[in-house]
Amino acid sequence: MRRLGTGIGWRPEIAGAVERLPGIDWVEVVAENVCPGHLPESLLRLRDRGVTVVPHGVSLGLGGADRPEEARLTALAERAEALGSPLVTEHIAFVRAGGPLTASPRLEAGHLLPVPRTRDALDVLCENVRIAQDALPVPLAVENIAALFSWPGEELTEGQFLSELVERTGVRLLIDVANLHTNHVNRGEDPAEALAALPVEAIAYVHVAGGFERDGVWHDSHAHPVPRPVYDILTDLAARTAPPGVLLERDENFPEPAELARELASIQGAVRAGRERAGADPAPSAGHGTADGRDTPVVPPAQAGARERLAVSQAAVLSALVAGTPVPEGFDRVRMGVQARALAAKRADVVAKVAPELPVILGEGYRAAFLHYARSRPMPGGYRRDALDFAAHLLGSGRPDDTASRRRLREWWLDRSGPAPRPGGRMTRAARKVLLRAV
Repeated sequence: MRRLGTGIGWRPEIAGAVERLPGIDWVEVVAENVCPGHLPESLLRLRDRGVTVVPHGVSLGLGGADRPEEARLTALAERAEALGSPLVTEHIAFVRAGGPLTASPRLEAGHLLPVPRTRDALDVLCENVRIAQDALPVPLAVENIAALFSWPGEELTEGQFLSELVERTGVRLLIDVANLHTNHVNRGEDPAEALAALPVEAIAYVHVAGGFERDGVWHDSHAHPVPRPVYDILTDLAARTAPPGVLLERDENFPEPAELARELASIQGAVRAGRERAGADPAPSAGHGTADGRDTPVVPPAQAGARERLAVSQAAVLSALVAGTPVPEGFDRVRMGVQARALAAKRADVVAKVAPELPVILGEGYRAAFLHYARSRPMPGGYRRDALDFAAHLLGSGRPDDTASRRRLREWWLDRSGPAPRPGGRMTRAARKVLLRAV
């Protein structure tokens, strides 16, 4: 396994700080946020200095019932090649549901959701991972995710699920110790038991991040300091194996560079403590090695009907979370409510980022208006489409009340929606006719 060393998640907001931080061996970039033909200058400078760059995907949906989309795999492969990356990473999660397998509308979660740890889900995941491995030019590693709710009737523990996934596909693992802590608080799962069941030789690298607890629920925010329990889990992992790489994730609420440096030092200290506990070299080399050379297993197709059964169950869950339909039997309704509110809040935050004019035009009323809109209107596509649909909804209902704000919103919508309706945009076509008449 290639040795990566100490890394940090590269984000545009802290690009300059990342370049100046001492001891950074590698960075990770959200794959969907970079364009292969127009890489940020900061990433190019880091790469020219010999800093490894790893693309980290968030939208492939390997744990979903559908096979991975060819276009998304191609995009991930292009980013790996453009960045000269030794591997790419994604998540064991589903991010959309519905569609042809269920004869129902396609729904987007806008977030990573947990797959049930069942035989059906494992069969589908293994086949999806094999499809992705065949399409990518470099090895793939997949990450365990944090979850606010559990699926009823699960047949495997997280450790068993991950171990069998590796055995059947040869895929590498990205172990997020913060997510193990999240699942300990939210689902009562013992991190030590999960680590004990892992094939540690398959670990490609480790994520470390912060979060916060509210009303007995841990939120994996990536916007708060790393808590002591997460460092303790990292030490436990390092006592079992020398992780090839460890990376600090921070996505929002960025602290001063000195604070980032302190967290990186704490991460290194936690790893040293684990290696010392194991009686191993407390400072393993960050030099480059080679892949582990294991034979790649042959993955048979998922069992007949597995995709359809998984599709139906995932569509029911996602519909309850984003479309207000009843919570499926066996799920914790309180936790599902927490997850639904978290999805809507994240959706509001991301729309505000991709369309920053909307909070300016709507002022303090933006968030309440968007959350009200999101209760009964699932996101059918990406966030930019969501921003346009939200604006069209407001205008179609005669809002904002202020005439000047309404005029500004109408001008923004007409400018962003383009000169012609987009494919499949029935709502866009209808709204455009109305709004053009209103100009």
